[in-house]
Amino acid sequence: MASPPRRSRHDPSRPPKARTHHHHNRYTAEREERKERGTPEKSGSRTPNNRRQTRSPEREIRRQERAAQQRSSGSPERRRQQQRRRSRSHDGRSSRRDVTASSEKHESYESTNSGTALLSMDALAQLDAMNEKGGSKVRTIEKKLRSTSGKNVKEKVVTGRVAKEKIKHRRKDEERRRVSGPMAEEGRVRRGKRGGYVSADERREKKRFGKKFWLFVAVIVALLIIIIPVAIVVGKKNSSGGGAGGAAGADSSGGDPSNSNLNGMDQSAIPTSAKNTILDPFTWYDTTDFNVTYTGEMVGGLPVMGLNSTWNDTTQANENVPALDKKWAYGTMPVRGINVGGWLSIEPFITPSLFNTYKANQGIVDEWTLTQLLGPSKAASTLEKHYAKFITESDFANIQAAGFDHVRIPYSYWAVTTYPGDPYVPKISWRYLLRGIEYARKYGLRVNLDLHALPGSQNGWNHSGRQGSIGWLNGTDGDTNAQRSLDLHTQLSTFFAQPRYKNIITFYGLANEPKMTELDIDAVVDWTTKAAAVVRKSGLTTATIAFGDGFLGLTKWQGKLVGVQNLVLDAHEYTIFDPNLISLNHQKKIQYACTGWTGQMTASLDTTTGFGPTLCGEWSQADTDCTTYLNDVASGNRWEGTLHSTDRGVSVLSPACPTKSGSCSCGDANADPSGYSDAYKQWLLMNAQAQMSSFEKGWGWFYWTWVTEGATQWDYKAGMANGILPKKTWDRNFNCTSSIPDFSNLSENF
Repeated sequence: MASPPRRSRHDPSRPPKARTHHHHNRYTAEREERKERGTPEKSGSRTPNNRRQTRSPEREIRRQERAAQQRSSGSPERRRQQQRRRSRSHDGRSSRRDVTASSEKHESYESTNSGTALLSMDALAQLDAMNEKGGSKVRTIEKKLRSTSGKNVKEKVVTGRVAKEKIKHRRKDEERRRVSGPMAEEGRVRRGKRGGYVSADERREKKRFGKKFWLFVAVIVALLIIIIPVAIVVGKKNSSGGGAGGAAGADSSGGDPSNSNLNGMDQSAIPTSAKNTILDPFTWYDTTDFNVTYTGEMVGGLPVMGLNSTWNDTTQANENVPALDKKWAYGTMPVRGINVGGWLSIEPFITPSLFNTYKANQGIVDEWTLTQLLGPSKAASTLEKHYAKFITESDFANIQAAGFDHVRIPYSYWAVTTYPGDPYVPKISWRYLLRGIEYARKYGLRVNLDLHALPGSQNGWNHSGRQGSIGWLNGTDGDTNAQRSLDLHTQLSTFFAQPRYKNIITFYGLANEPKMTELDIDAVVDWTTKAAAVVRKSGLTTATIAFGDGFLGLTKWQGKLVGVQNLVLDAHEYTIFDPNLISLNHQKKIQYACTGWTGQMTASLDTTTGFGPTLCGEWSQADTDCTTYLNDVASGNRWEGTLHSTDRGVSVLSPACPTKSGSCSCGDANADPSGYSDAYKQWLLMNAQAQMSSFEKGWGWFYWTWVTEGATQWDYKAGMANGILPKKTWDRNFNCTSSIPDFSNLSENF
């Protein structure tokens, strides 16, 4: 029930204060009790607080009425009956038990004042009417407290009121929290000076601190004023040594970015509808090299927020290739490219630190299970830090310095959107994809856009986002996910059809590694035809569309997709995922790279035996599958015969190394590269150069991958540092025309 409105003590509309029934009955009962005991009544006696009462004329009239009523009321028994009847006529807020209790409580305050005689029935009725007209129970209580001068009791009532008011304020605070809750769940709410919420209770709490506390705070602030500028200068020095390109997003010590380009920005300029969203730069972990001026402009339903309005396409990656604004002769001029895998589409073997802190029974094996466990807010902060730090501008500068001319950027569909039930972090990686393209532009590197993860998973592997079943073009939601993928390409191709991407987006990938050994082949071909039509209709006409070979074998694509213009077949060539190839000895592996890969490329380029234009989108120099998490998290490997795969029945439970014995070991294969023998380094370098030479028989190649947390034989950056990969992509001393050593001095069981 709502409390009555409070009135000011001097409110003229407030009715005269009147004695309550409770107060009248209490003293009537005491008067009767004294009469029965024979205690005389004395006029002018003092009240309990030892002060003589001064009666008003109105009060004197009431006293006389009570005295007359007392004289006419008859015997004591009759008076008691009248008292009980008056108690029952009370409005329900007091009872006979209340009268007795009050009488006992105030017995020590016996008064002999004759003005406490019983009222007449008419006077009592008038008093009831006055109380009814007064209305508020709260006011009745206040009157009673003032008439008895009970200071302690009055303080309790006032305290109670304050408590009620606090509850009301707390409810308002709770409402604010419920409103901001969805933004916190999306990981968009920041604390501290960027607009963190402070409740009313917390603000009241702050007022309780004394002068000593604030003096201490002042000292701390003064120290921070001295320390922070020094720290910023040091941070800038640490972050400035990232190669030819300048500062990376975060400093080399792994600290957080400074975000100095937010200085002087007016946070109130962000529209209310955009606050705490991906369009609000004050919620970004890293603002380095982003345009933080707010814009709500969209192209294809995708934001341009973070981009500058101008660009420069005159940069040349190196002296052997044309500048971005000059034509590249694909098919005659080989592509020498690098993947930035594990960045915007995470993979456990590339960044095991994101996965190895969990227990096996938690089942954290891919981005789906990781983000599901972390929850929206923590997943967003965790992955945005990864996006900001794993690949930075210094990486693009070093990629250029190593002689690369193209970069393949894998990204996942949740860079654009998510669907009901998805735990993925939505849209944050989009901003880093756009920044990565701009870094590539700065260093003259052409871009191969690779949609690495599609709705439903196109292969059931962890790098598709969700390990397990294939839900793309397959299963209950197969058709839904097929259409969702087409819709994604409508948005993406519309965005990248903008003039700013004409010279830099030279390859546009439709679907990474669709597993056509399990998918319906005709369904994949039909979808590819539709997707290519969507891309062209959206205006992206200059980029070559790349589609995956689906592990069918290059010759199986002869005669397919005829009539679809400007396509290239993307083949991924590895020896270590095939038990028949991983068991080849060191000499035969290089021979296979020189003859096997070269033969396949040559046959695929010929439309009478293959599709036509073909490139190798992924390969590595690794000769074992020993790398941690390479074959899924905690699933073992083929080399030692411990592969308990989650890939539906392709377990390899007997050693597959060349000796095929119990001596097969991953110990040396996973050793620190500083311990590699000279002979093994020679083999690794020759194996890499043989593959480069073979893939250049086609349109060229993209090495997998640029950097990892510790998988040296998959890490081009680490390979250069350890002398097992060329310092320049074109600087090679082996091209498959020379004889191949037998490498008899190398062990074949590691």
